Amino acid sequence: MNPDAEPPAVRVPPELADLLERPLVAFLATTRPDGGLQCNPMWFSYDGSVIEMSHTSDRKKFRNLAQDPRLSLCIADPENLYRYIEVRGRLESTRPDDEAAFHRALRVRYGMDPTHVPDAAVRVVLAIRPTWIGGRHLEDQSVQR
Repeated sequence: MNPDAEPPAVRVPPELADLLERPLVAFLATTRPDGGLQCNPMWFSYDGSVIEMSHTSDRKKFRNLAQDPRLSLCIADPENLYRYIEVRGRLESTRPDDEAAFHRALRVRYGMDPTHVPDAAVRVVLAIRPTWIGGRHLEDQSVQR
């Protein structure tokens, strides 16, 4: 077994795959230094094996992940809140987001103006490796409008 080999991709349930493909909000939960949890909404992209998020290097969530790279994400379908996907994983790496290029791409993905990034100098890309993916698909629980 090669210790440098990339771990195999975790299988995404096909009936929930669209939740990782659409520009939805993921709720990212991390562990604080005191053992408590912190959960915040985040934009993301998914390439089939790694989830990437934009963040800054000067916020608590970044420090939380540096201290404990374990995390959980939950993404609910806005049309059926009982249909969701949960991703458990680890922060695999961080890299500088030079000129906030990745963050700007996320702003476009989410229908926002990509020119306004006041914290561009401290933007980083979080690369998350899923270790487990599951969820629930209840078709008869549609939101009434």
